[in-house]
This record gives sequence, C-alpha cells and structure tokens, in this order.
Amino acid sequence: MANKRFYDQLGRPLRDLRISVTDRCNFRCSYCMPSEIFDKDFMFLPRNEVLSFEEITKLATLFVEGAGIEKIRITGGEPLVRKDLVKLIRMLSKIEGIKDIAMTTNGALLKKHALELKDAGLQRVTISLDSLNDERFRKINGRNVGVDQILEGIEAAKNVGLQVKINMVVQRGLNHEDIVPMVRYFKDTDIILRFIEFMDVGNSNGWKLDQVVSKKEIFDRINKEFPIEPIKPNYEGEVATRFGFKDNDNEIGIISSVTDAFCSNCQRARLSADGKLVTCLFASEGHDLRDLLRSGASDDQLLERIASIWTARTDRYSEERLLHTDKKQIRKIEMSHIGG
Repeated sequence: MANKRFYDQLGRPLRDLRISVTDRCNFRCSYCMPSEIFDKDFMFLPRNEVLSFEEITKLATLFVEGAGIEKIRITGGEPLVRKDLVKLIRMLSKIEGIKDIAMTTNGALLKKHALELKDAGLQRVTISLDSLNDERFRKINGRNVGVDQILEGIEAAKNVGLQVKINMVVQRGLNHEDIVPMVRYFKDTDIILRFIEFMDVGNSNGWKLDQVVSKKEIFDRINKEFPIEPIKPNYEGEVATRFGFKDNDNEIGIISSVTDAFCSNCQRARLSADGKLVTCLFASEGHDLRDLLRSGASDDQLLERIASIWTARTDRYSEERLLHTDKKQIRKIEMSHIGG
C-alpha cells in the first residue's frame, strides 16, 4: 500500500485523525450534550452501528500506511465509557508509523484507567475542565461531579507519565470569570491550559454570538494579571495560538474558531463513532466508510474512497460564519458523534 499525502481543494494536507469511539457520555455539559435533549429517552447509536475495535484499527491502519497520518486522537462522547478502551489503544499502538496517540476526556474516570492506558501506548491526554469553582463546575457538567474528582484524574495521569493539557470552553455569563483563576492554578505546573471560544457545534447548545468571549478578551484578561507574549506554533496546522508567560517557561493556548478562524491551516479528519469520515467539525454530514468496510471492500478501494473525500474538501465554515450569519442555521453533526 503506497503512502501518499492527500491534499484538499485549498491545498491543505491530511495529517491528523480524530476517532470517536462512542456517542455516549457520563456528563451533560450544556455546550455539547444538554440534559434537556440528551435525557433518559434519547436514542444513542445501537451497538451494531458503532465501529468495532477491529474496524477502527483497520481504518486507522489505512490512514497511517496509505495517507501518511502520524497522529491519532481518541474522542467521544466520553471515550472512557467505551468498555475495554485500553484494548483499542493497545491495537492502535502496534500500527507501524503512528508517532502519537492522544485522548480527549472529561477526566471523571481517568484516575481508574490512567496507568493501563499509559501501559497500552497512550501518550497524551487532554482533559476538559471548565471551572475550578465546584458549584459552577457541577452545574456545567450536569451530573453533579465535583472538581476534586477531575483534579485526581489529572494527578493520576501525570504520575504515570502521560502528558496533560487542560481545555476550558469559555462562555460569557457562565464561567468567563474563571479564566484568571484557572491560569493562577495551572501557571506554575507543567500542564498547558487552553481556552476555547464557545463554538456553534451541533444543533443543541443554544449558541449565540454574544456568549462568545473572544481571543482578544481572553488574552487581555490574562495579560493584565500574568504578562504573556506570543510564541511560535509547535507545528504547521496547530489550532491553538500559543502564549508564553514572561516570568517562567510555561504557556497557555487560545483556540479561536469564532473570532480568529484557522480554517486555512486545518489538517484534521474525523471518524465518527458510526464510521463516517467527517471533514469539518461543523459539517452537516459525513461520508460513510463503515458500510463500505463491512461490504468486503479491499484496502485499495477503501483508501481510494478516503482520498476522493479529502481531495474534494472545500470546508471553511469558521471563516464564513461571521460573513454569512445564516450559515449558523445549517444542521450540523452533533459533537458527541465526532469529538471536539
């Protein structure tokens, strides 16, 4: 199988793959899975529609060996609610050519699984933590889970040698006052804290532009108390703008999909829990690979399909959002199906 880099219609290469292993989650965060919609009667994907670990590994191998992917991130929903996830990590880690396996998690189950995940080949975790205020955090996650449980997960991940980043989704009127306290808490650790502008992902989170705390405002709030300055990206296509503290060697990042879009450098593909290849976080639909795989298609046929999808890609939703506000009204895939 020939390794060939794929480029889309705007010249963007395919470099990173994010794999959702489940559409289920043990949290009900308002910006992703609000409890009034994702209630006890909500119909999640039936088990037979979700990719098996063997199917995920098969497709991941094609992306790595055929398209030159080097980085894989496991997402959900909440990936740690998928039974025996460590088995998948072990399978993926054996694919020749993968240089980095990471996972995004809410951290609630991380203390229990950190060591076995590390031993299986996981290298990094990104943990969602939207406030250090316990009352506010319990309200945000919708499941009355306290901050201490997440901090214990963070500590467990560090102790076993996993690299740790923290993501905070900032919403005006909900947790924007927590920006500086979060910086104060993590500033002198080796954990990178990243702030994410509240995005109109999916159809359920009631997104409004006036709830967005801009990259500039986040920077100004931090810089006023803890002087920071821009630093170079780690690699081409990095989504977070990096800022270093002037009084130590640590950093923070700001992901600004709304006010300072980075579509022109987006090199990410997403594989949904039910086996659809999604070319943009804000896409209205994905391209089915599961049925093609289950029909007995050859590796070359599958890779040809992957190539045809990516090379036709023209997505630049975030750059268009503020120019054409009606774009907000298109129906989009729920984030719980494709991760962040």
